[in-house]
Formats: sequence, structure tokens, C-alpha cells
Amino acid sequence: MLILTLLLGSIARRPDGTWRARYRGPDRRERSRHFTRKSDAERWLAGVEVSKSRGEWIDPNLSRITVGEWARLWLAAQSQLKPTTITRYGGIIDKHIAAAWGQVAIADVTPADVAAWLQRLVSSGLAAGSVRYIHRILSLALAYAVLDGRLTRNPAAGVPLPRAKAKPKRFLSHGELARLADECGEYSPLINSLGYTGLRWGEAVALRVEDLDLLRRRIRVTRAMAEVRGKAVIGTPKDHERRDVPIPAFLVDELAELVAGRSPGDLVFPSPKGSILRNGNFRRNVFDAAAERAGLEGITPHGLRHTAASLAIQAGATVVVVSRMLGHSSAKVTLDVYAHLFADDLDTVADRLHEARAQASADQMRTSRPMIFVADRFDGGQHAV
Repeated sequence: MLILTLLLGSIARRPDGTWRARYRGPDRRERSRHFTRKSDAERWLAGVEVSKSRGEWIDPNLSRITVGEWARLWLAAQSQLKPTTITRYGGIIDKHIAAAWGQVAIADVTPADVAAWLQRLVSSGLAAGSVRYIHRILSLALAYAVLDGRLTRNPAAGVPLPRAKAKPKRFLSHGELARLADECGEYSPLINSLGYTGLRWGEAVALRVEDLDLLRRRIRVTRAMAEVRGKAVIGTPKDHERRDVPIPAFLVDELAELVAGRSPGDLVFPSPKGSILRNGNFRRNVFDAAAERAGLEGITPHGLRHTAASLAIQAGATVVVVSRMLGHSSAKVTLDVYAHLFADDLDTVADRLHEARAQASADQMRTSRPMIFVADRFDGGQHAV
């Protein structure tokens, strides 16, 4: 009877008038908690027994770690992330997550608390997109706590998020892109590469001569530069996706002339000192002034990636082709950004369906006519007409 009582839990009144609820966990260790009222002790113990029967019991010692401490432990375990992402996540954990949740145990976080915190971030003036990004990091850390057996559910999952407004994107025409390239002088091949291949800045400046397959008109994207704490670091492309990017014939000639006489390991677009070309220096010394002279103020080197997508779609590229060219993780990402550029395809499909139906009707009329046999005046035979 004593064994059964311990397995199911027990409640006893202490000399000071409080109530002690005891139970034995699946690990066979006894645990207890004290309450002022017996009903509270009974309610708590009943909840423990239900969680044990469902296999959802969590060792309370594991869930006493604070959110701030756990977020840093989670980030330290994310070896798959790129250095730039690690740095960005770490900054958000320090500035937003640890500052708000640093002393709160992960077991004490509720969906209502998370929702209230997000609302405070919005009220502080942060953009909706930034708030969603901060929430994502907290949610990933707490999901990892569920995986680690410290929580039964993720309290940040399913919390209403502020609606992010997409920033309008600027797409240059062929003429505008040519004007910008001319104004950039010796960096014209770089501008055309960004505007016609969709390379990210970090991918373009990390290109080596051996990455150019000019006979096949392809660029092999295998590396990318990222700035980490002010230093240029060479790593893999975004999402670790290596890919081949097509090069228009006119750009093949420009690149061939640019790299003539260079060694395979040389950079295609080096800085004046022969090192990695940094975005900030390039914009300050070349690009921004050139864009202003071309009447294209506000455009950025990264914005040329959108131009590449737009021009490719105008040339008839499908969603899948554009997705591969840009190195998106899926065609859905491409559609989320550029779906409106494919709008003309609706008219094209409607026109082709109309033409196909008209052709089918004409074929049916030709084959469904009654056949009339007439006598051949030369051999007396009959021929179908």
C-alpha cells in the first residue's frame, strides 16, 4: 500500500499548516512541492499524474534553466549555421531575448507572455519584419528545449505575429542597367554580372577565374564572402547551395577580356589592392556616385539581383529556372518575391487555350464531314471525297 501511495503521489499537512504534495517520477526519484491550500496541492499533483500517464512528464530541474541561458546554449549547438548568421542571432539574443527573458525559467514562459512581449517590441518602434525575426529565434530556441526533453510544448509557437509589409523593389530596364554599368567604368563587368546573373554581392566578389566556364557560358557558384565583425570571411553560398548560373553571350566577351592573363585562383572582381572587394568601400568610392549620375538614385548592388530576376522573366524564364539561377531554397521563395512579374503568363495561357480549342474544333470539322463517294469516270471505281 505504501508503494502504491508513493507511485500515485500523496498529500500531507505539515506542522506549519502548509500542504506537501509528493510523487515519484519515472526516474524513481521522489519530488515534492508545498502549497498553502490543500486544493492547490491536489490540483498540482493531479496534473503531474496526468503528464506521467501520457508520457509528457518533464524533470522540473531541467526546465528551471533561464531563457537567456538556454538561448545561448541553443545557439552554441547550431554548428550548421554560417558565421554571419551566428553573429546576427547572438546579437538578437543579447539585445532582445536575454534582456527580456534573462531571469525567467523556460518552464514559466506562456504564450500570453510571448504575445505581450512582441507587442512591446512593436510599440518600441521596431518594424514588423524585425519583430517576426526576433520571435523566430526565440521560437527556435524553445523548440530545441522541447527536443531536449525540457518542455512538453513550445510556448512561442502559434503566437499571433505582426503583419510584415513587403518593401517595394526596383527593377531596372536593359537601358538603365547599361547606363549604370557605363557610369561605373572599369567595374562595368561587375555591374552586368550582378544585373544579368542574379549573383549575390558576396558570391560575385568571391569568384575566382577558375569559377568561370566561358565555353559553356556558366559561372560556378561555390563560395561566398561574408562580413563577420568587420572582417571578410570566405565560406559557402547561402543555404550551402552550389549552383551553375548562365551567362549571356555579350557578358562572356566582357569577362573573357577582364580575366585574360590571370591565374585560375585569382579573383575576378578584386579591390584596387587585389583583395576582396568590400560592399561599403565600393558603394562609397564608385557605385553611389555612378547611380546618381545615371539618374538611378536609391538603387543598391544587391538591388541588381531583383533586376536580374525581372529581366530573366521578361525573357521567358520559368519560375524553376529563376529559382535555380538565384539560388533560392525552393521555387516558393521565388514566387513569394516575384509572383507579380509572372502575371502576364495568365494572358499567355488564356490565349494558347483559345488557340488550341480553335485548332481542335477545326480538326474535328475536317474529320467529321460525311464521306461522299463519286464514280471515277476512268476506271469505274469509287473514291472517297
